Formats: sequence, C-alpha cells, structure tokens
Amino acid sequence: MKPFVFAAGALTAAGIAYTAIALARVRAFRKDAQRYAPRASTPVTVLKPLYGNEQHLFENLFSFCDQGYPEFQVVFGAANPDDPALEVARAVAARFPDRDIEIVAGAAKPAGNPKIGNLLGMIDRARHPIVVIADSDIRAGSTYLHAVAACFSDPEIGAATCVYGAIPGPTLASRLGAMQVNDQFAPSVMVAGAIEPLTYCFGATMAVRRDVLERIGGLDSISEHLADDYLLGKRVTEAGYRIALVPYAVQTTVADDSIEILWRHELRWARAILGQRGAGYAGSIVTYALPFGAAFALLARTPLSAFAFGAACALRIALHYEGRRTFAPQAPASPWLIPLRDLFGVAVWAGSFFAKRVLWKSDAYRLDAGGRMAAGPKEM
Repeated sequence: MKPFVFAAGALTAAGIAYTAIALARVRAFRKDAQRYAPRASTPVTVLKPLYGNEQHLFENLFSFCDQGYPEFQVVFGAANPDDPALEVARAVAARFPDRDIEIVAGAAKPAGNPKIGNLLGMIDRARHPIVVIADSDIRAGSTYLHAVAACFSDPEIGAATCVYGAIPGPTLASRLGAMQVNDQFAPSVMVAGAIEPLTYCFGATMAVRRDVLERIGGLDSISEHLADDYLLGKRVTEAGYRIALVPYAVQTTVADDSIEILWRHELRWARAILGQRGAGYAGSIVTYALPFGAAFALLARTPLSAFAFGAACALRIALHYEGRRTFAPQAPASPWLIPLRDLFGVAVWAGSFFAKRVLWKSDAYRLDAGGRMAAGPKEM
C-alpha cells in the first residue's frame, strides 16, 4: 500500500504545483491579450481547407473574410468537388464581392494526411509573403490578421500560432470537450511556454513566411503525418527561426454529440501529441491533480492528504473559471463536471499509449510510432 500512497502523494503535489503555475500563466496571457493592439500591413494569404458542412461553418468562414486588414487573400478549398462545404464558401464569398477570395475544388494532391493533401492543391494560389492556415472550425475576430501578421515584424520569427478556446453545444459530450480545451489544453500551452521556447504550431492558426515554408520543403515535408501543426513548427525551428505565440485567442465550437465521438476525437489529439512529443505527453499526467488528490486522501487518510485534496479542488475550480474567462468567455461554467472531465482525461491519456488507429472525419488511419498516417480499416 505504501508505494501507492507515495505515488498518489507525489502526483498530487506535482499536480498542485502545475495547476498553480497554470492559473498564473493564464491570467498573464489574458492581460497581455488585452494590451495587444498591433497594426500590420504585410499582405497575407489565408488558406481554409474544407471538409463537409460543419456546424457554424458559414459564421466561421465569414469571420476570416470580415477582417479589417489592408490587403489579404482568402482561399477556400475542398478535395471533393461535390463537398457541401463549397456551397457555404461560395455563399460567404458572395457577401464580400470586393474581397480577394478564391475557391478551389477537387485539386487535392496525394498525401497520407488528407488535410495537407487538400492544402497542397491550394497552396499554388497563394500570392502573398505570409501564409496563414486555419482549420475550418475556427472563428476569429476582425483584428485577427493584424494580431498574427504583426509578429512577423521580427525577422527571426518564421512562424506564428494562436491558442484557442472552445464553446460547447447542447450535449454533455460537447461540454466535456470544451472543458478539455479551456481547462486543460490552453493552460498547458501557457505553462509549456514558461518552460521552453515554442517549437510547434496549432491547427487553429499556422502562419508562416512563404520563403521559410519553401526552405523547409513546403507542405510536402509534413504531408504524411497526423500532427501536421506540430511538425510544421518543428521544421521551422530546425531551420533556425523562432515561433511566436500570438497574444490572441481564436475560438471553436465543440459539436461532439456523444461520448463515443468525443473519445475518438480526443484520442486522435492525444495520439498526435504522443507521436511528436512523447516524453512531454507522458509527463502531462501531472495536470490531473484532482483525481490523484482524491486517491491520496482515500489511501493515506491523514490531515496532510485531506489538505492536499482541498488545495487540488480549489485550484482546479479556479483554473476552470479562469480558463473560461480567458479563452472562451461565452462558454457556460460547468464546475460540477470537473470530476468527470478529469477522469475522462486520464482515461484518454492512458488509452493513447495503446491506440494504433485514429478516426479523422469519417476515415480511419493506422499510425506508426512517429505519427505517420496510412489508411486502415474503420473498426476502431
């Protein structure tokens, strides 16, 4: 029993320390974002890869066209020329007749990663020196391009990326999914930034200098990997450039309708990170102070363990509210879901070490140890 008590106590202590740091870093990010009001003028191309008529797609695509930026181009593209998302893109383009908007249909190139294959069919349309790639489920404010492009005033910056917050839909699964983003993912980015320089991007925003992208081998160099965003950042830093974390949060809507869909979604995220940052991902178990604090209190049954559990509870609830306020203020608070959310997170963490296949959209893929993708059977 003693080894289990010691392990639970050590993980609780590490989790409390992590959560306290995360809380401070999230608050600091919010203050930085409130002060950040840059202006930029370098022409920008935005690439928006599409797949299916997702929830809130019109509003998401609209937000990237409704930018108060002096010169920018938007390229929408779908691998399937009959993809219903293209009709949504055309409807958005019709609302901005004076904008430089192009729609690319059916031009995708062969690639293990279907998103990158789609982008390979779009990249030749990009005309500007800064290329911004953003997932179709992301929504941005009207100052987004100024915020991103301003980072490139520093010649040592080769790429820039944005953290994101999540707004849930009406289902329990979507609420849990949004909490994962606001309570776990985004705060972990803040903590990581305090420990080491940023060496990866996020799919919410992958902005890169066009000449740097060409120097690292273009999108072809990341076309076979699940974690294309992580790998793009790695290639950029290996080329001698730095990556900027923009003090600006974009947002997404979590539309997972069931726990099964949420499980598959989060397992894909987890496998992507594990494939690229194995040691860091393994160590991320310390972000779950609450479950280990409960285990420590039950096993040890001492005043110290009870105090540690109370501290873990207080800090975890504070982080829930702080994450929501900073990254997704429109999201409802759900503190009563924290125990379920954290237990689910621990299960995903453990399951990721055994998963060899992931589901992306409607297709299943096999993964090797390095995160390379290959088509596989749909049975998960």
